[in-house]
Amino acid sequence: MTKSLYFSAIALFAVGITFSCSQTKTTQSQTSNTDFKLGNKQVTVYTTAQNTDHRLTQTETLQFKDFGQPLETQVCVFVDPAKTFQTMVGIGGAITDATAETVAKMPKEKQQEILKAYYDPTAGIGYTLARTTIHSSDFATGSYTYIEENDKELKTFSVRHDEQFRIPFIKQAIAAAGGKLTTYASPWSPPAFMKDTKTMLRGGKLLPEYRQPWADYFVKFVNAYEKAGIPIWGLTVQNEPMAKQTWESCIFTAEEERDFIKNFLGPTLYKNGMKDKKLIAWDHNRDLIYQRASTVLNDPEAAKYVWGIGYHWYETWTGSDMLFDNLRKVKETFPETNLIFTEGCIEKFDFNRINDWSLGERYGYSMVNDFNAGTVAWTDWNMVLDEKGGPNHVGNFCFAPIHADTRNGKVYYTNSYYYLGHFSKFVKPGAKRIISSSNRDALQTTAFLNPDGKVAVVVLNTTDKKLPYKLWINGKAADAISLPHSIATLVL
Repeated sequence: MTKSLYFSAIALFAVGITFSCSQTKTTQSQTSNTDFKLGNKQVTVYTTAQNTDHRLTQTETLQFKDFGQPLETQVCVFVDPAKTFQTMVGIGGAITDATAETVAKMPKEKQQEILKAYYDPTAGIGYTLARTTIHSSDFATGSYTYIEENDKELKTFSVRHDEQFRIPFIKQAIAAAGGKLTTYASPWSPPAFMKDTKTMLRGGKLLPEYRQPWADYFVKFVNAYEKAGIPIWGLTVQNEPMAKQTWESCIFTAEEERDFIKNFLGPTLYKNGMKDKKLIAWDHNRDLIYQRASTVLNDPEAAKYVWGIGYHWYETWTGSDMLFDNLRKVKETFPETNLIFTEGCIEKFDFNRINDWSLGERYGYSMVNDFNAGTVAWTDWNMVLDEKGGPNHVGNFCFAPIHADTRNGKVYYTNSYYYLGHFSKFVKPGAKRIISSSNRDALQTTAFLNPDGKVAVVVLNTTDKKLPYKLWINGKAADAISLPHSIATLVL
């Protein structure tokens, strides 16, 4: 499919509804005084749908009419722009070594195509958020750190390794995003000599005598990246702290993470003028998120350093569905602490599944429910991977929204790219989530009031059914249709 057709389909699949309204400052779960007068304003619909050419494609315009009380037999999506909740930070993806190296192997025009596809707010899907790694993860060609072995005083610290691929790509991404890209970083493991297992792989724990040097390592990373021209907005304490992986990993119990934050990492950041860096705890799955959050945040000396609780979507490896209710419990209990989705991807790459529609639907399902649970930022895992789902130094190959075939220079857009775009293209930083509810479980929905006064409503249909419905706001309704296996966004 041509690139123009892909973007056309993107517009169709994300149904974005924008409503002109006077801008009102609202707080979470507060009623706005704004009187939304829809009048004869039109709604522009963008759609992505299976068995069609629609990929974020502008498909139709709708008209609101007086409607009043709907019947139970009438399918509706109800939107209330007067009730606002969390404020959005951004939506984006991770710039790993694998992503940067893969893009660097592509022809120059394809490199620019990929940057534009992700970061251009008009021709692309307008990413505003990025995650990167503190030295190596599994998605690199090998394990490495920024210091020489046994350098306890960090005298040899250098990010020279990242200057070949990752730092240049992040700087290109910042430029493509208009000069600003909210970027945070996560470590997968301390250097081997700092751990009880003496290896960066297969779990292990940080030795007590290296807690301070490891905290200092974070500071040196931030200083080095910012000196290179990459502002660091935030840091997570440890990627997947309860996972003993075959790749870089390190175990922290909830109590160990709490104590590392309050006694070492938090004070070290503050002492080095980094009080403004957003510190994110947990950075693992939704299954244990309440236990982790409560252990850390019930300690005021640890909680004062923590901006948010990060989470992934891989609790499904146990056979569970995604546990969105656990997010709600954290938000209800700790309303001042932010929820941020820090990683998710489809595992076990198979090139024959590149057009599998379920890839994107998993993104849509997660994002609708994550945002409705109170999440303020959402980060995909690798933005770009190669034709093998890598590179990855332990064979943990995965899907990405875009795959770049380094053998022939071709770029493949999976439908995940478009599903993501239905949110990132229409939901801007500073947007506030508003109420959007459906009277049928076949239609899942979330909605946002953007800083410019426009409302974006996303409607997700993962069924085989074509579902006519009414978009209902303040006693007026517009007739819409949700195609089978589709996602949409609407604009007034």
